Amino acid sequence: MRILGIETTCDETAAAVVERDASGRGRILSNEVLSQIEDHAAYGGVVPEIAARAHVEVMDLLVKRALASAGVALTEIDAIAAAAGPGLIGGVMVGLTTAKALALVAKKPFLAVNHLEAHALSPRLTDGVAFPYLLLLASGGHTQLLVVKGVDDYL
Repeated sequence: MRILGIETTCDETAAAVVERDASGRGRILSNEVLSQIEDHAAYGGVVPEIAARAHVEVMDLLVKRALASAGVALTEIDAIAAAAGPGLIGGVMVGLTTAKALALVAKKPFLAVNHLEAHALSPRLTDGVAFPYLLLLASGGHTQLLVVKGVDDYL
């Protein structure tokens, strides 16, 4: 299964293609990220409106780059996912709108992803970490220490 993922919850715009191989292991085929650090530097922090506008400006290009880097066409994607929050609402809306539009056009399922759960489960994608594990989730105002017992099962 191949999934195109879109992430726009704060000040970085990202698009990636991942797949699960026959053995069940996840593999990252592409991971394209554009930073907005310079856009926000003069303000001393992230300005939500500037972040959302910057996502709009680069989203199409970034999705095309992620697909090209993975060596796949949109027709070869099985589903399209996007971070549905928490995050800066303007940025989240850009990613969700893009992903839903692509899913509609390509006639593929759309998957809404919890931004924090994606962080919490990412060690399992590439490193094969087994449940349970201790996780330092460092994501802005949502920074916390968790015991990850399973999918949707945290202490």
